[in-house]
Amino acid sequence: MSICCLEDLPKSLATNTRLLGLDLGTKTIGLAITDPGLMVASPIDTIRRTKFGKDAAILERVIEERRVGGLILGLPINMDGTEGPRCQSTRQFAANLKQRGLTLPVAFWDERLSTAAVERILVDEADMSRRRRAQVIDKMAAAYILQGALDRLRSIRDDA
Repeated sequence: MSICCLEDLPKSLATNTRLLGLDLGTKTIGLAITDPGLMVASPIDTIRRTKFGKDAAILERVIEERRVGGLILGLPINMDGTEGPRCQSTRQFAANLKQRGLTLPVAFWDERLSTAAVERILVDEADMSRRRRAQVIDKMAAAYILQGALDRLRSIRDDA
């Protein structure tokens, strides 16, 4: 596994693979996946966190089943642009995956306000109940994070 900047990630991807986006929370991990053309992010699942080894095994299974070629991890940067304990935890999660033998490239994406934005969409536009929101918020936040990274990659390609 290599940590790379988002701009370098496409060069590191194998042909016909997808990106998997992760929204790492303390209790859950939201998962989202791209289409093979790296245009659209879709929410797929939420993992209830237990021990790292079990969580990683679930991720490895998703990576294999869905032909994932790289990961985008939401990085919870503080509103003032600094990195706090949650960023350290996210970076450690990536390091632990590498130590476990994951060889995929990993990039981080600023996830500030992603959960709040998704919550607003689910309340205002989908008129979703609080209980239903709780069931989908993490994977929707992962899709929001992943789509932001995809949109940035597309703007880089368009500018080139």
